[in-house]
Amino acid sequence: MWEQVQETVNYIVKKTNYIPEYGVILGSGLGSFTDDIKIEYTLPYSEIPNFPISTVQGHKGALVFGTIGNKKVVAMQGRFHFYEGYSMKEVTFPVRVMKFLGIKKLIVSNASGGVNSTYLVGDIILIRDHINLMPEHPLRGINDERFGPRFVNMSEPYSLKMIENAKKIAQKLNIEVKVGVYLGLQGPTFETLSEYRMVKILSADCVGMSTVPEVIVARHMNIETFGISIITDIGSEESIGSITHSDVLEAAQKAEPKVRILIKELILA
Repeated sequence: MWEQVQETVNYIVKKTNYIPEYGVILGSGLGSFTDDIKIEYTLPYSEIPNFPISTVQGHKGALVFGTIGNKKVVAMQGRFHFYEGYSMKEVTFPVRVMKFLGIKKLIVSNASGGVNSTYLVGDIILIRDHINLMPEHPLRGINDERFGPRFVNMSEPYSLKMIENAKKIAQKLNIEVKVGVYLGLQGPTFETLSEYRMVKILSADCVGMSTVPEVIVARHMNIETFGISIITDIGSEESIGSITHSDVLEAAQKAEPKVRILIKELILA
């Protein structure tokens, strides 16, 4: 994988000559965050060597380089999921590329289903921890020390400093946020009633099909990481409503303006 990462990095550097400080992975319905970026370069995934291609509605499929204020950013307009048929190494490949492009901090966003009884559709959750129940681990296999250590300390997968900064920013902007635990499942099916009950029993507050692999790989490479989630549907112990991907996108897009300004101000902080 080392050679593939370096090939991809070299291609991007030749195309852009850009050294970003922040990487941003934009989840379902959050792709228009790039409107807040003063864009200098856009590279479609299809043109980047070794890059997978997004196959899910709401994931545009481009790497965007530009600035927010005086901060240089690279943003993924669309991520890759294990359920699309990609291996975990393919899913997390862009995180490794961003590391060697120069990022020091990674911001990951997603849409998720809420199981915490205090959550409502549209709530914004700052992720403080996660539970990995995906069937494949992104670090399985021979470890390459050039990327990071064999055994990764996951005592602080999500930066406590960035969480505190985000809470202060939200308070200043009068945006309500909550802090919770995210549980990652494979998908692509939405959870059954019994699966929602399981998620709650395991002490998670919300559940989704992404984020966890990318965060594990980011921490493997010592990238400071921040995660934020929009609650797009609710599952209680008694019932769950009918939910479609279009519903998820619609709920995410309604909350998106608040998430966009939070991410923007966190980068500028």
